[in-house]
Amino acid sequence: MKLFFVVGEESGDLLGAELIEALRARYPGSVEIAGAGGSRMAAQGLQPLFPLSEIAVMGFTAVVARLPTILRRISDCVAAIRQYKPDAVVIIDSPDFTHRVAARVRKLAPEIPIIGYVSPSVWVWRPGRARKMAHYVDHLLAILPFEPVVHKRLSGPDCTYVGHPLLTKLDLLRPAAGERETFSQARRPVLLVLPGSRRSESSRLLDPFAETLEILARTYPDLELILPAVEHLEDDIRRAVASWPVRPTIVVGEADKYRAFRRAHAALAASGTVTLELALAGIPMVVAYKVDFIYATLRKITGITPVFSLPNIILDEKLVPELIEENTRPRILEKALAPLLRDGPERRGQVEAFARLDELMRLENGERPADKAAEIVARFALCGRTDR
Repeated sequence: MKLFFVVGEESGDLLGAELIEALRARYPGSVEIAGAGGSRMAAQGLQPLFPLSEIAVMGFTAVVARLPTILRRISDCVAAIRQYKPDAVVIIDSPDFTHRVAARVRKLAPEIPIIGYVSPSVWVWRPGRARKMAHYVDHLLAILPFEPVVHKRLSGPDCTYVGHPLLTKLDLLRPAAGERETFSQARRPVLLVLPGSRRSESSRLLDPFAETLEILARTYPDLELILPAVEHLEDDIRRAVASWPVRPTIVVGEADKYRAFRRAHAALAASGTVTLELALAGIPMVVAYKVDFIYATLRKITGITPVFSLPNIILDEKLVPELIEENTRPRILEKALAPLLRDGPERRGQVEAFARLDELMRLENGERPADKAAEIVARFALCGRTDR
């Protein structure tokens, strides 16, 4: 079974590595891999075509600055696929990169099955992408439970919910007995500060977050602040936090991040996957989101729906405050966050709603997400595009 993977950033690299591991467990000694990936996939034996750092950029201006390199790497992937002649191509997340590769492969080698892993957010904006995907993606592996229905409504590709990878980390996200003080007993409530895992995100949110915490500290002087930082942004964040009037403790690495999650009582977070991590951990939150100037202008002109938090979408209920663009001013953020630091309907409403996520997100037979994804990838690799 020859498989070619196309990954555009670190989150996709993790999914790809878990998928390769699951495929090899299912078909020991029978899986051959090639493609574009990162360090985790390299540990599974992939020889990456190029470093992920060359294409892992976010935001209109950042993409434009790196455009010649990105276009060259798209061509490199297409050429490598045609030479490798895989039984299937698996594109993972990063649609601005991976889907361009897929569309060109479909034209040049239409016999190769193409499986997409992680849907673009067609349920938020640019819904027309779903119909376009149906021309070059044979099957879509969705990690959010509502996405198959969305793609059917939008005439997208065939789509199966395979489970979110966070479902395998619930023991890491949730406290053991006595690990998290009950909110009513906590002498020092713990607040997580999560400005984003991309430089473009954190650079826009660090200043308003700093001012928000300064205002909040006047009412809650004993508040314990923890900022889990991703490794590649640690130096930037430490420099920024050094001048904050109220400084959080910075922790780095997944183990310390999840240890902080198991202690936390509330969070101020950038929009993204981390909001689902917080919800599964049972942590009430306020979500903020800012984009660069060009995207913000386009949003106003086109009326694009703002990016919503994943817990609200999955629960189909707007419980988590979503503060976007002009609403990320410190006093607005503080006003939304303060009720989560006392017992009241805002806090209880989120905690009670998050308890329903397990039932909404679990796979029917208790399968691991990577195993479910591997089953579908293998079916197309072994049977070809005719297996729909």
